[in-house]
Amino acid sequence: MNEILIKGARVIDPANHLDEISDILIKDGHFAPLSEVSDKVQMINADGLIAVPGLVDLHVHLRDPGQTYKEDIISGCRSAAAGGVTSLLAMPNTIPAVDTPETVRYILDKAKNADAHVYVVGAITKDLKSEQPTDIDALKQAGISALSDDGKPVENTCFMVEAMKKAAKLNIPVTAHCEDPYLAGGKVNEGEISEILGVKGMPAAAEDAGTARELSLAQAYHVPIHICHVSTATSYVMIKDAKKQGVQVTAETGPHYLMLTQDELLKRDADYRMNPPLRTEYDRQAMIQGLLDGTIDAIATDHAPHSPEDKSDFVNAPNGAIGMETSFAASYTVLVKTGLMTVAQLIEKMAVNPAHILHIDAGTLSCGKPADIMLFDPSEEWTVDPEKLHGKSKNTPFKGLTLTSKVKLTICGGKIVYNEL
Repeated sequence: MNEILIKGARVIDPANHLDEISDILIKDGHFAPLSEVSDKVQMINADGLIAVPGLVDLHVHLRDPGQTYKEDIISGCRSAAAGGVTSLLAMPNTIPAVDTPETVRYILDKAKNADAHVYVVGAITKDLKSEQPTDIDALKQAGISALSDDGKPVENTCFMVEAMKKAAKLNIPVTAHCEDPYLAGGKVNEGEISEILGVKGMPAAAEDAGTARELSLAQAYHVPIHICHVSTATSYVMIKDAKKQGVQVTAETGPHYLMLTQDELLKRDADYRMNPPLRTEYDRQAMIQGLLDGTIDAIATDHAPHSPEDKSDFVNAPNGAIGMETSFAASYTVLVKTGLMTVAQLIEKMAVNPAHILHIDAGTLSCGKPADIMLFDPSEEWTVDPEKLHGKSKNTPFKGLTLTSKVKLTICGGKIVYNEL
């Protein structure tokens, strides 16, 4: 069946300033005029549901190649579909790193059968070691959509500058993991909680110093930069000031920085450890304010799967938490349910703006565009049970929390990839 008619949904499409009860026709993988409906159409009753463009997640670790016991391209995209994510940007800190055309092609080939569109980030330096630059032209020819050494900062500033210049010419973003490696290395946010726990803290200054460097480079060389996983109030202020000065900067934060604080670490559970770490309530409020005033353009998950064995030791476990399946509901709960944002404004942060940053044809329900769409129930409440999530790893910081809004149907490229109706 290559024709689907969604009946009676509340259709919210911020790119077209649309918010109305309507039907949506999908034909041959694209949105089509309702006048083209045929008698072979598959009908979906969407009464009481809201239809929005499929989400675009700018920050995902698929662990493939190299650590497929944690996640792989197929399982990661299955998790994405269950969260309404139809396009995702796969980070390069795989094993091997995404620093050769062969690895790029491996990911893109495997992703052809996945439940979401996978866009690949190429590494800026070989093996993310900041010792030797990659062949960016060869990576672009192989199909990368962005550049980053995410997981690590690019310590060699000259390599970073050249990558930013090259990316601007190729019209792809550089996404920056902002961190001073000499200040970083702690386990949780430096402060009261790290002292109570008796573990080394990671100061906000480590992130802020990295943010300051990338903003300075973007300003000095008149090239764009995208700041990953913003978590501190000071970085928010710096990005806000940079935008006022005309710096070409975009930024993202994560749902966990909007909903959770460092207090969660008192549980001594490594599922709450990520980098950047959960910060203070003051920082959490700053992230929300950054989204509301437009300083922070996007919400991205930094989806980072780890096995239970990897996460078993609180102090020595690797950083990272999964997030794609809970990202929309968590963001809706903290931003829309509270009245801080409308659904349309949230979709701008989770679909429209990320699509613009990545320069992809997504984030809209316009006729002729690829049929990437999510239906959700805005009133359904559900409690996050890690064992019921669809990815291989279960390390969610939202476990046990009750969230409002539930993804009911996801269509990617005209194909139903998740259905809970």
